[in-house]
Amino acid sequence: MKQWEENRRSFAKLLEQAAAARCGFWDFMEWLDSTDFFRAPASTKHHGSYEGGLAEHSLNVYRRLTGRNDLQGRPKSAALVALLHDVCKIDRYLPETGEDGSTTGWKYNTDVALPVGHGERSVILIQQQGLTLTLEEITAIRWHMGGFDDAVRGGSREMSEAFRRYPLALQLHIADMEATYLDEKE
Repeated sequence: MKQWEENRRSFAKLLEQAAAARCGFWDFMEWLDSTDFFRAPASTKHHGSYEGGLAEHSLNVYRRLTGRNDLQGRPKSAALVALLHDVCKIDRYLPETGEDGSTTGWKYNTDVALPVGHGERSVILIQQQGLTLTLEEITAIRWHMGGFDDAVRGGSREMSEAFRRYPLALQLHIADMEATYLDEKE
């Protein structure tokens, strides 16, 4: 069994524990399985730039976030946002192949149906597929890039208010950075 297949099983079990009671969960899982989510890389050349890197990264963020003691009694929300924060990367990376047909790397796919910001795309795709999110979960996923978000780099001040109002948003950003820079060093 390939590593990405093991990660898919772990991911599905954890997400089911967190969200199976929610409206739209089973349809969402069916949709997720129909995408490249479990086989996709997490990036083109940085962290998780290999087959299955995206699901592995999501599991690393899950471990980092749910391992915190300050989740304010919302472990299911923490699990959900950790596992789904990068749904926006579905169909974002295309394999580059060598002469023998093997994958030699990844290139960024700019031809996607929903060309919006990173966090926004995740929220939209999740809800478009029928899985309901709370306002706190929407905000956490939307702002998980923190200061790397294009809106912040463009001068938006909304991130500070999001982090103040919804601590889970800040905690997800921190867990994402820890997973990226501490767990997934290449």
